[in-house]
Amino acid sequence: MDSILNYLNTTTIAGILSLIILLLVHLFRPFKLGGNLKEPPMASGAWPILGHLPLMRGSQPLHITLGAMADKYGPLFTIKLGGTKTIVLSNWQMAKECFTTNDMAVSSRPKTVALENLTYNFAAFGLGPYGPYWREIRKIATLELLSNRRIELLGHVRVSEVQASINELYSAWSSKKNKESYSGDEGYVSVELNQWFAQLTFNTTLRMIAGKRYLGATVDEEKAKRCLKIIEDFMYLLGVYTIGDAIPALRWMDLGGHERAMKKSAKEFDDILDEWLEEHKTSFRGKATNERDFMDVMISILGDTQIHGFDADTIIKATTMSMMLGGTDTTGVTLTWAVCLLLNNPRTLKKAKEELDSHVGKERCITESDLSKLVYLQAIVKETLRLYPAGTLGAPREFIENCILGGYHVKKGSRLIINIWKIQTDPTIWSDPLDFKPERFLTTHRDTDVKGQHFELLPFGSGRRICPGMSFALQMVHFALARFLHSFEILKPSDEPIDMTGILGLSYAKATPLEILIKPCLAPRCFDETM
Repeated sequence: MDSILNYLNTTTIAGILSLIILLLVHLFRPFKLGGNLKEPPMASGAWPILGHLPLMRGSQPLHITLGAMADKYGPLFTIKLGGTKTIVLSNWQMAKECFTTNDMAVSSRPKTVALENLTYNFAAFGLGPYGPYWREIRKIATLELLSNRRIELLGHVRVSEVQASINELYSAWSSKKNKESYSGDEGYVSVELNQWFAQLTFNTTLRMIAGKRYLGATVDEEKAKRCLKIIEDFMYLLGVYTIGDAIPALRWMDLGGHERAMKKSAKEFDDILDEWLEEHKTSFRGKATNERDFMDVMISILGDTQIHGFDADTIIKATTMSMMLGGTDTTGVTLTWAVCLLLNNPRTLKKAKEELDSHVGKERCITESDLSKLVYLQAIVKETLRLYPAGTLGAPREFIENCILGGYHVKKGSRLIINIWKIQTDPTIWSDPLDFKPERFLTTHRDTDVKGQHFELLPFGSGRRICPGMSFALQMVHFALARFLHSFEILKPSDEPIDMTGILGLSYAKATPLEILIKPCLAPRCFDETM
């Protein structure tokens, strides 16, 4: 009898414990999976089928439109791009949660029609989805192509291209000075800087990647123009959101002919990359280590290797493409905005010039070793990146698993837009957030950097998908800006402020040409072509 009672007691206790465990699982399981949590609020105004796409084509830049929506719906809300739910994040605390706790969940890219057709079926690592292939190529790019050592080895390319561009600008000034001069200040002539900065960054990037220089002095001008037109068309198509992205069932119709144009552009760009690759295969073995560009390095690393279904040639071409797109447009855009801000803020420009005169003087050219002493110029670059990040909305991401973000349940497959501009102009973090005040980075925010660990300042992103070319971009911007300001006196062409209207493409660029007045302010030997 005692044994039976003991058995019943044991069974009863076990049953009660099992019941408690089941109850706890039932209670807490919804929180784990997000079942009892709300999804981020949906913005009103969505159209049938198209969702919020018509609202995205307003008169103001998209990051400002989404910023105003964040003021209404909160720092995390949902819009529909066609049939796809897209989460818009506009708050630094949620950005921190996104790039730390949920970094894995948001480390993929959406598979758009443009990326499928233009990036060798997602082989371009900067634009491809998260996975073993991306991890492998990212490792090669970070450790071999964009490491501090590689950037230092190719420093002579950066320096020589900046010097060549400065010399070309000086030659333009010299040829124009007797034909036109600014009536108030003798010796000034007008120049257009958008294209000058674009040419400088394009040539520098192209030389470091493929050993080419296609702008300025060139042996085959017609070939250079054809190549540039192909690349411009390619970059435009890369940012096109097609009907197939909004409504996949209608992709076959190819309304607007965008996919047909993408396939044509991809073939033309591939022909160029093929030509470069064959040239490099022939010549790279005879090059010294410090003379090897990025294509040479990739050939030596990959050989005939295949990585997760992609052959070596495809990987090299896709990586070359990815680095060209990431290294040209954004750097030139940042330099343009920096000069605009300085011209609209003459006291800041004066302080920058005084710093250059103090540490470098007017009898020699600035060198890269001088940059560490130019703390005010570094603050100017930070403030430019804060107010005018090249990627105001970052690169699009896609959730690859369910997660909790900001107390909301976010479903796998949702896309993510991070409003970098809104975060970087948050009045609770930045005093006078829309004013250009580089001094803030010498005082209240002196310890804040742009390297992805301070979530109130994320011009290069953060987490696994942070821009791998950040170090190269910063070195290029600091040196080119310092060299330009050191070499020339600059003025606005009128008393009117410089037009700061921007247009959002692959990057947020100045919508109108930057026409300014310049005159040299260094010893003539600093513009010697042989330097």
